[in-house]
Amino acid sequence: MARIELVDLAHSYGGNAADPDCWALKPISMTWRQGGAYALLGPSGCGKTTLLNLISGIVTPSRGKILFDGKDITLLSTQKRNIAQVFQFPVIYDTMTVGQNLAFPLQNRGVPKAEIDARVAEIARLLDLTPYLNRKATRLTADAKQKISLGRGLVRSDVAAVLFDEPLTVIDPELKWQLRSKLKALHRELDLTMIYVTHDQTEALTFADTVVVMHDGRVVQSGTPAELFDKPAHTFVGYFIGSPGMNIVPAEVAGRQARISGHRIALNRSYDRLPPGAKVEIGVRPEFVTVEPPTPELLTANIERIDDLGRVQFARVRIGDVKFNARVPPGFSIPDRQAGLRFDPSRVHVYADSRLVEGAA
Repeated sequence: MARIELVDLAHSYGGNAADPDCWALKPISMTWRQGGAYALLGPSGCGKTTLLNLISGIVTPSRGKILFDGKDITLLSTQKRNIAQVFQFPVIYDTMTVGQNLAFPLQNRGVPKAEIDARVAEIARLLDLTPYLNRKATRLTADAKQKISLGRGLVRSDVAAVLFDEPLTVIDPELKWQLRSKLKALHRELDLTMIYVTHDQTEALTFADTVVVMHDGRVVQSGTPAELFDKPAHTFVGYFIGSPGMNIVPAEVAGRQARISGHRIALNRSYDRLPPGAKVEIGVRPEFVTVEPPTPELLTANIERIDDLGRVQFARVRIGDVKFNARVPPGFSIPDRQAGLRFDPSRVHVYADSRLVEGAA
């Protein structure tokens, strides 16, 4: 187990001469605590797997350092870093039994048989694989094979970290939920540093204590799931986290007031010192904009459609040229396709050039 420090870490597959804006991973400096559960979250091509491969040693960084418990391991081989990695597709030996697959990493390191047997039994119990220990792996289901792959990553008690590269992609949705819950329980019981790469926000938010959101090779925010939802530090985080994502719209902001398409929205803080020339936007999650019957004190919007998600309904509304998603209260009926919108001022955020502006109390 290890505390992992990334110091000005960056990588270019085109060599150091490449344009820094085109690097796969822009400079990152951050520390991940020992025993933490982390998720690297972002769309395809944002740099998640590159960062994971730098940590594992599959790729050598173009610049910067990687420290495990203060020791520089930047140039060490994958084997010498003492990490375990679980890939998207199960890596198992079909001709071996489940028990032999789980034991294989320990046998390679010369661990005594009694210790191997005890550790295999423990991991099999945690992954519900005990009934299959003496079965060949060749005819097992996809989720069972991925459990074996997970088990091989977890069976070594001395690893510095366990890295997961989208390990549940090939698993059915219901089984994904079960395996995510199982991984979370394993993390609590084994106290291992775990880093989980995914483009699926549900996987990231249900697995990790800390989610690292990446965009265009950069870390745009790192925080708890609640922090990412309640206070996105970047418009991309607001848009990417949540279903539907945050409403991000151009606005004119002065003092405690924003204007969109000529309509005023009250703000909870004062914004008198926005950067000159910046692109100014406001962001508010659909959960905090409520559709109500139109009244003079509410902002009037045109209803374009209602999306029924079962547990909740969201209205797609238009204010001038600006479109919003807003929550529809249970039992609300829409008169004449028009409605009033009630904003929670404490939930309306201001962004300048995509970055959150704190404002003054």
